[in-house]
Formats: sequence, C-alpha cells, structure tokens
Amino acid sequence: MQNFKLNETDILSNQDWTFPTNTVYGPGRFKEIGDQCNKFGIRNPLIVTDNGSIKLPFIKELKEILLKANVNSDLFFDISPNPREDEVSVGRKKFKDGNHDSIIAIGGGSAMDGGKLICLTANNEIPLRDFEFELTPPKVSKDNPFPKIITIPTTAGTGAETEITAMVTYLKEGMKFCMWHPEARPVLALVDPELTLGLPSSLTAWTGVDAMVHAIEGYCVPGFHPLCDGSALESLSLISKSLYLAVEEPKNLVARGGMHIGSYLGGIAFLKGLGNVHAISHMVGAEFNTQHGLTNAIILPVVLKYNLSGMNEKVKRMSEAMQFEEHSVESFINNIEKILDRLQIPKSLSEIGVTDDCIDRIAEKSMKDQAYATNPKKASYEDMKEMVSQSIKKAR
Repeated sequence: MQNFKLNETDILSNQDWTFPTNTVYGPGRFKEIGDQCNKFGIRNPLIVTDNGSIKLPFIKELKEILLKANVNSDLFFDISPNPREDEVSVGRKKFKDGNHDSIIAIGGGSAMDGGKLICLTANNEIPLRDFEFELTPPKVSKDNPFPKIITIPTTAGTGAETEITAMVTYLKEGMKFCMWHPEARPVLALVDPELTLGLPSSLTAWTGVDAMVHAIEGYCVPGFHPLCDGSALESLSLISKSLYLAVEEPKNLVARGGMHIGSYLGGIAFLKGLGNVHAISHMVGAEFNTQHGLTNAIILPVVLKYNLSGMNEKVKRMSEAMQFEEHSVESFINNIEKILDRLQIPKSLSEIGVTDDCIDRIAEKSMKDQAYATNPKKASYEDMKEMVSQSIKKAR
C-alpha cells in the first residue's frame, strides 16, 4: 500500500446518507443520539451490547445522552463474541419485560448482530430459526411490526450497521446460521469515528482486515451488481490508505474515519454474498469461539490462492484500488500477505487454539454455510478439507 492521503476535509465533516439506510456520519455525532431517538419516536430503547463492551465509556455516555433527551433506557449485555441462540432468548425476555419500544445496538459486530436477532423475535412468537436466510421470510403482522433498531458501530470492521442480516450460533449443531427479514432494516446507522479511538491496536487490525475481507469477497462474488462492486472498490481504496495508520497511530482521527467508512462500504459490498473465507470462519467461530475478524484474516490467503486463478481483471481492479504497483494474481496475494505480516496476524489457526482434529467436520459444516454458495469457485468436500487443513497448520 502506498502513501496516498485521505481527503481530511471530507473525512472530518458531517455527512448524511440514505443508502443503504438512513446514516449519519461524522466525528462527535454520537452526541446526537438523543435527538435522533426523538426524531424517530423512540421513547424506551433497550441498549444491546456485548459483554466485552459493558465497561467502556461509550455505554455510560450513551445512557447520559438519552437521559438528557428524556429517553428512558435499559441495558442488555449478555452477548458473546459469537452470539448464541440462548442469549437471544434472554435478550428477548428483557425486551418484553421492560416494555421497550426499540433497540439501540452498540459495539462491534457481535453486539449489532445480537441487537438485530432480538429485534427479529421481540414482537412476535415466530421461532428465531424461521428467519434463516435460505427460507422464505415469515409474514409479520403490520399491527405488530419489528421494533425500530438503531445501529452504532464502535469498531471499523463488520459493516453490520448497514445490514438486515445477523449471524447466530446454535450450540447443539455447533454451527452459525444467517438470520434476516427484509422489514427489519435499521432505521438509522450512527457512524462516529471518535468511538473507535480507544480501540486497542490488535482489535483495530483484526476488525480492519475483516472489513478488507468483506470488500474482497463481496467483489469476487459472481454477478452484475455495480452498487456493491463500486462500494467494494472504494472500501479497498479507503482501507489501503487508512489501516496501517489506524493501527500504528491509534489517535489519528482521519485514519479512524477512513476505516469507519471503508468498513461501512464493505458491509454494502457483501450484500452480493461472501465466500469460503467466511464459510470456514463462521464454523470455526461457532466451535472454538474465536474472534471473527482475526479468524478471517488468518484464513484469507488460503482461500485467495484457491479462488483467484483466472480472475485477472477483478484482481487488477482490486489491486489498483489498493494502490499496489503490480497487478498480477500472484502479486496481489503477496501484497495481502505483507499486510497481514505487518499487522502481526498469526500464520495459522492453530496459534489461536484451533485443533486439527476438527478438519473433517469444519469442512462439512462450511459447505452448509450461505457464504459457501456464493464463493466464485465451487469447492468440493476434498477442496474444503484442504483449505481448512492449510488454515490450521500453515495459512501463509
């Protein structure tokens, strides 16, 4: 990645967007959350976050801002790094017992997924499993619609603030499933890069690569979708100019802003679909409870080597967007590996506790993941076993 600079004026100024959902972006705009609740008629939201964020300053600040705006709230934070179906049930009960009218999902991807999963079941008796992505969405009464949900990302990685999809782990199967409903889109995404200033360098790196993976995998999914593809390339451009700085100069607000928007665009990019990085990562996360972005980062080179042969034009455009000097498939993969090395990403899943006795079952489960279906190359069971094995033993 070259030293091309971001446009500071744009990155540091307030922006309001309506695609793919109502979005307010800008440093310091977190302070507007009370006014935004009043604007949307939200009087008693349930704040949903993950158990790793509960003591962070933005939770206390959020409650104080809401109180000043005469908005009551309560807090639910029993969400794991990989949200589970039993946690969603507890959150649903908390929502109903508190007579809440809405949800504010704040935190990383797990917090926002947890909030969206509670949203799907809060006002109805429909089993969560009926919202699986592959199924026909269940009918929801217009008299009892989904509660309004506001998403506030505090990492620059998942892009979950833009979406209507959410991942949930089912313990019995040891698998993750994608849940959604077209009518459960967030009414507002509040994207404030100041919220990421306190993020440790390691999490900044892991979530940042997660955003990069979303853009790469989304762009490589077959099909004509210029909205997603344009978002993917702009995401890669912003990430290439921001990621090192955000990790190495954590108080650099311009870099944090570039990553926040890059992540947001990555969330749009994979509306097209994802690929085998995520198919494998979802199932590893479900079984070993690994951090999602870090898992993606480790697996990425293995899947790129499988996928990218023959995709010269797409690779060239991604490489150009990231300001690489050489644009061949081999050079692109080498450059991605250099990024992972500089960010000190482990070189195998075994380094983060994944054992090689899971290879067969992770490969089998991965083939049932929605992301497997949209991978640009159809992988056999033997192919998947080989990718899982390489990821565990030596990914790069």
